[in-house]
Amino acid sequence: MSHKRIPKRKAAIAVGGVAALGAAALLLPNANASQSNGDAATPRTFAANDVSDVASMLASQLGDAFAGSYYDAQHKQLVVNVVGNNSNVVNQIEKAGAVAHQVQNSTAALQTAAKTLKADATIPGTAWSVDPKTNEIRVTADSTVTGDKWNTVESTVKGLGSGVATLSKSAGTLKTFVDGGDAIFGGNARCSLGFNVTAGDGTPAFLTAGHCGVAAAQWSDSANGAPIATVDQATFPGDGDFSLVKYDDPATQTNSAVNVGNGQSVQINQAVEAAVGQQVFRMGSTTGLHDGNVTGLNATVNYPEGTVTGLIQTDVCAEPGDSGGSLFTQDGGAVGLTSGGSGDCTAGGETFFQPVTTALAAVGATLGAGDAGAGDAGAGAGDAGAGGAVDPSASAADPGAGDAGAGAGDAVDPSASAVDPGAGGDAVDPGASASDAAGAGTGQNGTHHRSRKHQ
Repeated sequence: MSHKRIPKRKAAIAVGGVAALGAAALLLPNANASQSNGDAATPRTFAANDVSDVASMLASQLGDAFAGSYYDAQHKQLVVNVVGNNSNVVNQIEKAGAVAHQVQNSTAALQTAAKTLKADATIPGTAWSVDPKTNEIRVTADSTVTGDKWNTVESTVKGLGSGVATLSKSAGTLKTFVDGGDAIFGGNARCSLGFNVTAGDGTPAFLTAGHCGVAAAQWSDSANGAPIATVDQATFPGDGDFSLVKYDDPATQTNSAVNVGNGQSVQINQAVEAAVGQQVFRMGSTTGLHDGNVTGLNATVNYPEGTVTGLIQTDVCAEPGDSGGSLFTQDGGAVGLTSGGSGDCTAGGETFFQPVTTALAAVGATLGAGDAGAGDAGAGAGDAGAGGAVDPSASAADPGAGDAGAGAGDAVDPSASAVDPGAGGDAVDPGASASDAAGAGTGQNGTHHRSRKHQ
């Protein structure tokens, strides 16, 4: 892997890896803009990034009648669930350009059911989230949940009543994706970087998974390399899976971009809320670029290390080493940070993500490079064709594409034809499990806050 160091340590971190051809072909430079039809009763067409604001407004206006919402990607419409048949409620929804859908379960009823699951079925290997498309809670149990554990989960779901929750079995194992080949290295763990941000004190930093932040205090841009960044805050398990890592050199300048392979990058413009039904893309150095859809919100996942709440559930695949990597939309909306899940990119499975909006609010950071990197857009992501369509002919990427010292425009060697199977092999014990690596610094408390060490 070759990369350049931009003068004055202008490091643009972007998640690297193999660009999957199917996802690359779908990643277009611009999403459809919202359109409004003159007739209030005729549903509007929405860009996926716009539906969360409208849904939040309607949730506030409708109160108890609001029972969730989702994005109908095929028709580009916002569907709003309502309890009861109140014509005034329906009129409010249609006036906002959305589609009203009458359902059985209220938001309060589903929240009560989730509390019952938490009290009676918090078993490692289980997860649940609300699926507004079915107006039910989707409960998943992985391959480790057997015997009495399975009976407990099954009886709890049945006890919630008809039409409240569904239970399915996953062939894989729910775990954090911390131990594969990727872009940033800390101790015996490796993770993917999510998004560059500006910390509350104005210094450059980046977001990654919380279980990465509690596994190691300092992170390097190469295997066995000198640390370039130090964990400032990390939360895992508990109310999320995110960490803020500050660059050790306060003069470091960064770009707000995600490297999607073959010298291409997508400029990140804003943090956006996830919406069920929304198409999203995930980038990680182990498996590269993959796409899928958001399938649930406010998910609870019971990892071996502990319970994590408030996550996004998707059908996008991921594997060890993708932890912390970026989940984003085709038009540059930052959605999430890879947390964990089950399965892999051969068999598929469920993957969970930390919402970027929640992480930013918790650590007091803002998305992007801020003033420090604003003048360098042409030197980093701009060189790579930020915002341009990904070349669908790309066959592979350099394994160091996510190298923390690489400029976004130079992060991937386009001449590389295969991933180096030995990349970063010294960084992780091949016999170590993902949970071993992730739990290296967890201790006993659910939430961990590391103070930035003196330089």
